[in-house]
Amino acid sequence: MPYERLSFDNGFKSALATGRPQLGAWLTMACPTATEIAAGAGFDWLLIDMEHSPNELGDVVAQLRAANGGTAEPVVRVPWNEPVMVKRLMDQGVRSLMFPYVQSASQARAAVAATRYPPAGIRGIAGTSRATDYGRRRDYPGRVDAEVCVIVQIETFEAITAAAEIAAVEGVDGVFIGPNDLAANMGALGRIDAGPVAAAIATGLHAIRGTGKAAGILDFAPSSARARFADGFGFIAVGGDAFALARALRDLVDGFTLAPPS
Repeated sequence: MPYERLSFDNGFKSALATGRPQLGAWLTMACPTATEIAAGAGFDWLLIDMEHSPNELGDVVAQLRAANGGTAEPVVRVPWNEPVMVKRLMDQGVRSLMFPYVQSASQARAAVAATRYPPAGIRGIAGTSRATDYGRRRDYPGRVDAEVCVIVQIETFEAITAAAEIAAVEGVDGVFIGPNDLAANMGALGRIDAGPVAAAIATGLHAIRGTGKAAGILDFAPSSARARFADGFGFIAVGGDAFALARALRDLVDGFTLAPPS
């Protein structure tokens, strides 16, 4: 009987395709222990960030191992939309990726191509990688494309206006609206609730859903995150490791009133 350890079943990808809401968390601490805790907390997906955090390739691999056995699908946000890091991550077993700052359908197609073997894409083949269970999973090349999940991130008003064309690209599974960068791009730095920004988010959501693809966003406020699910967002990051730790420690300190020494 062939040795099998890594599953091809990407439940997160399936959920996006069928419209099941997916609860996520953002991981920026480059800490396998934090990832292990988050993986067992009941989330559907975890974003391991390489764009705005100290995560390097080895850190990601350690976190993939830490997440093994949890409920959440690890999604890695690559530093940029280029194929070299995508190839290296996928060789280590990453199958769900987020691509930042996608501005057009052509850039979305480039993201998809980086995740596919020829002739559908440009991904190179490695025979004894972690993804292939070090050569023991010989059916990997023929099966993996069906389980790769590609999320592209739109972060500017220009990208919002192209959201329908971006979402319609074959191989794109979801489109994630980056509210903070969008607000900055629209001249409302730090004010994602500004009227024009909120309107742009609503426009993007409508365009993405109109193609039948899932729309995602980040919202760490529970009440508004619930409202965004109700509005039709399919996957939302509702917290993060650094955010949760900082808030919990602050609340712990705030809970003590110590008398000054006499």
